[in-house]
Amino acid sequence: MTTRIDARFAELQKQGRSAFVTFVMAGDPDPKTSLDIVKALPKAGADIIEIGMPFTDPMADGPSIQAAGLRALKGGMTLRKTLEMVRGFRKDDDATPLVLMGYYNPIYIYGVDKFLSDAKAAGVDGLIIVDLPPEEDTELCIPALKAGLNFIRLATPTTDDKRLPAVLANTSGFVYYVSITGITGAAAADAKSVAEAVARIKRHTALPVCVGFGIRTPETARAIAENANGAVVGTALVDALKGSLDADGRATARTVTAVADLVASLAQGVRGARQAAE
Repeated sequence: MTTRIDARFAELQKQGRSAFVTFVMAGDPDPKTSLDIVKALPKAGADIIEIGMPFTDPMADGPSIQAAGLRALKGGMTLRKTLEMVRGFRKDDDATPLVLMGYYNPIYIYGVDKFLSDAKAAGVDGLIIVDLPPEEDTELCIPALKAGLNFIRLATPTTDDKRLPAVLANTSGFVYYVSITGITGAAAADAKSVAEAVARIKRHTALPVCVGFGIRTPETARAIAENANGAVVGTALVDALKGSLDADGRATARTVTAVADLVASLAQGVRGARQAAE
């Protein structure tokens, strides 16, 4: 079965360019504005969209994305409402791949079978669940694959050649390489070391490799995209959103365009990598 993610990477390969993957938190700063932002992302240049599932204890996230999750939770966002947001997006866009990213606890509470059924019906294409290692694949990974969803695994600078096969065993869609040792937004990605890591991962898998954490500028996005199949940006977008809010943390007339304008700028960087590589 070919998913939207598979189809998008095949399409980009024909175009000879890397994917630009964007991350935003569902419900930040409020459900309506959040949906408006997600709807604006493809037009601004996003090829794949990751949507964060707000959670109270996000261990891999830096201060910016933690704050985004707390804003969303304060505004009443839930996993059920996140799936409603996906359905709202799918009314106008049936092509852009959507990946839910987050932690296992909310899914466990929701009920794995019900979640997978509802997510698939809503139009979700893949999952990135940060705190489920390969040893726990029977919990969610295998059922997700059977339900027709891609299960995207994280590889990190500390994932050595001995560990990598286990990480890749049931991964599908793409491999998400974490460019730094640390939390989101903690440091800038180093293009040279990332290129070496991507090459090493590609020796073990035919899946596309996308790189995230530490990409904030068009220049960095371009440098990363020259060697990876995709560049993922999250913290910079969340910071742009936060900078557009009023003193009470509410959306303003600038909020959607603040995120969309930055996406357009970063997308140009990723698209410029094709010329650089050639």
